Amino acid sequence: MPSAMEGSEAGDGEVLRYEETEDDNVSPTDLSELLKEGTKESHDRAENTQFVKDFLKGRIKKELFKLATEALYFTYSALEEEMDRNKDNPVFAPLYFPLELHRREALVKDLKYFYGEEWKEKIQCSEATQRYVDRIHHVGQHEPELLVAHAYTRYMGDLSGGQVLKKVAQRALKLPSTEEGIQFYTFDNISNAQQFKQLYRARMNALDLDKNTKERIVEEANQAFRFNMQVFDELDQIGKSLTEAAEDGGFPVHDGKGDLRKCPYYADKPAGTAGPGCPYHGAMALVQQPLVQLILAACVAVAAGAAAWYMM
Repeated sequence: MPSAMEGSEAGDGEVLRYEETEDDNVSPTDLSELLKEGTKESHDRAENTQFVKDFLKGRIKKELFKLATEALYFTYSALEEEMDRNKDNPVFAPLYFPLELHRREALVKDLKYFYGEEWKEKIQCSEATQRYVDRIHHVGQHEPELLVAHAYTRYMGDLSGGQVLKKVAQRALKLPSTEEGIQFYTFDNISNAQQFKQLYRARMNALDLDKNTKERIVEEANQAFRFNMQVFDELDQIGKSLTEAAEDGGFPVHDGKGDLRKCPYYADKPAGTAGPGCPYHGAMALVQQPLVQLILAACVAVAAGAAAWYMM
């Protein structure tokens, strides 16, 4: 999910704000400031993707939210695996806060809520998410100093704009007040998000990094935003094929467009078998014929007359 979204509109015109407090003790050459200034454009582009704009307005289907949760699970599994690998590496160790920040277990709880105990068999890593995951693994194994960029982009965003999205999702999807389904956004071991973020930035600024390495970290953070935007765009395209959100984990209604196999009434046919693959779509097309509509109208009129006579 996207990072900080101050003053973003969320559902029914409501504005949910998360105000950042400026730290007077930083200099323009500190990594936290370089990241803040160097990713502004990417940050704005991410906020203005169609998926994020729809989400903030409360226009999020449950099936799409579940897919987004899957993407987060694979992303954080990769990120936290590489963070564990580099927990003693001086280029990353000061930013290792597993108890406070790690999200994988929270995402497992969310997936169990949406899919049940057999959740592992029901999820898969999408193409856009896989590219993101591959990059995280490459960085963790070959350029661990750049892992700072991915951790900063994800966790600082989760503690900022993620808290806006939590409220929107809970209301729009009518999720329980006990926070099932949105554990990802709940940081039980951080009592004050603002203070923790200040600590995190101070730790980043204390890293022993030269100017070139800092510039590479900023560019990697922009790359992380691009990976996120690719995931958002992928979700947006999937969302266009979902004409109606299926409740309680059911199937989306197929509109006759896109991949026919997404239709809940689709029956797989052997290659070369003739005939329509989606009886639902075929029936809907038949109903739209004028003659059929006339016959249906006559039948309804007869049935209504019979019912009225019976009730007299």
